[in-house]
Amino acid sequence: MRTSLSKPDWLASPKVLRTEVLGGLVVALALIPEAISFSIIAGVDPSIGLFASFTMAVVVSVVGGRKAMISAATGAVALVIAPVNREHGFGYLIATVVLAGVFQVVLGSLGVAKLMRFVPRSVMTGFVNALAIMIFMAQVPNMPDVPWPVYPLIAAGLALLVLSPKLTRAVPAPLVSIVVLTVITVAAGIAVPTVGDKGALPSSLPVPGLPDVPYTLDTLTTIAPYALAMALVGLMESLMTAKLVDDITDTPSSKTRESIGQGIANIVTGFFGGMGGCAMIGQTMINVKVSGARTRLSTFLAGTFLMVLCIVFGPIVSDIPMAALVAVMIMVSVGTFDWHSIRPRTLKRMPLGETTVMVLTVVVVVATDNLAIGVVVGSVTAMTVFARRVAHLAAVTSVLDPDGTQVVYSVTGQLFFASANDLVTRFDYKNDPPNVTIDLSTTHIWDASSVAALDAVERKYAERGKKVTVIGLNEPSAAMRSRLTGQLTPGD
Repeated sequence: MRTSLSKPDWLASPKVLRTEVLGGLVVALALIPEAISFSIIAGVDPSIGLFASFTMAVVVSVVGGRKAMISAATGAVALVIAPVNREHGFGYLIATVVLAGVFQVVLGSLGVAKLMRFVPRSVMTGFVNALAIMIFMAQVPNMPDVPWPVYPLIAAGLALLVLSPKLTRAVPAPLVSIVVLTVITVAAGIAVPTVGDKGALPSSLPVPGLPDVPYTLDTLTTIAPYALAMALVGLMESLMTAKLVDDITDTPSSKTRESIGQGIANIVTGFFGGMGGCAMIGQTMINVKVSGARTRLSTFLAGTFLMVLCIVFGPIVSDIPMAALVAVMIMVSVGTFDWHSIRPRTLKRMPLGETTVMVLTVVVVVATDNLAIGVVVGSVTAMTVFARRVAHLAAVTSVLDPDGTQVVYSVTGQLFFASANDLVTRFDYKNDPPNVTIDLSTTHIWDASSVAALDAVERKYAERGKKVTVIGLNEPSAAMRSRLTGQLTPGD
């Protein structure tokens, strides 16, 4: 029996192919100044960041789990590994990147991606709004203390980005804006900051090799903390970006495959002398939201075009005015921000706790310049708010038999550490009759704290010579209580 291989998504139609090719080209152009900037942050030669962007994009396009997502050298990774290069040298930086990739493969295989289910919508909204603000703020250094023509060029770029789609969508608006502004500045001889001012572009492809470090336990203990931090930050940003693209495209993706793919890409990048990276949010938004790309081809071509532009068309690319790229990224930030989330009508209807979580996520991300920290703080805060809310839903009511010999307490709600701690105070130990029944048929025992609370209630009644009968436990709750009761206090 013969099986036919399905055609790649990008071969579905000429229109799709054109969209993917042009999307990859636009992203490649936008990657160049970003990669150079992140190289400066990491304290390495600009070619190191460009090599990383090339290898990350090409490898992830094959092994990653999220189609059309762009991975390259990023600021978050640069900040983590900069101390390694500064204190120990470039060889240790490369070794750190390789080890971080190994950690990501291991974490991905262990199912770390499943933790994404614990990221609530309010944190995701805060993440999106924070990244929009960060994308905009990243453009601010390109605007002060520059020749005055920069400002009308940025305005013209924004106008082209708005008007171009109304005339034609055959060519992405960012590409139109970049080409038009480059032609104007070169033809008119306008002296403004260009891509070439950011740093020299590489003239050859990267060559693979091993990190130049002693292969000893001391080296491992030196780089391991940085590698683990890089792995966690990279996975957090990549998985959050993948989830965002899932929502935008209304298509699912394998977060486990994405986690492992990011690790493989970093290992390859390290062996090719790159500084490592992760999903790049701004460029992903250009590719998916602005250019409309949806397949792996755009990601692959973003990396491929990057090297071609640097090596073959370096002099031309160097003449692209930074004003054109600033305009593109400003439009990306405006389109990324969830404006609906801050409308007065939305804020009025939204629970205060969720709005607080969203704002806190934004504030922490902007203050720390780290999306991962903001997501962790936001998620922990959201869980705390949820725990407090659910804890207050636990209630205890009592009914006394007419003959006064028995009282029945009905417990409703969820019993876990936050609600169980208050449970012990809800009974009248002194005045209750000799027989006490606790009905748990409308609740569920979730943890050891709840079992310990029930033990404490029984003990307090026993000290007064009164008998407690617990009824109504569902099967999981009964199993947990049977296993733990009497084992949770010293001396039991």
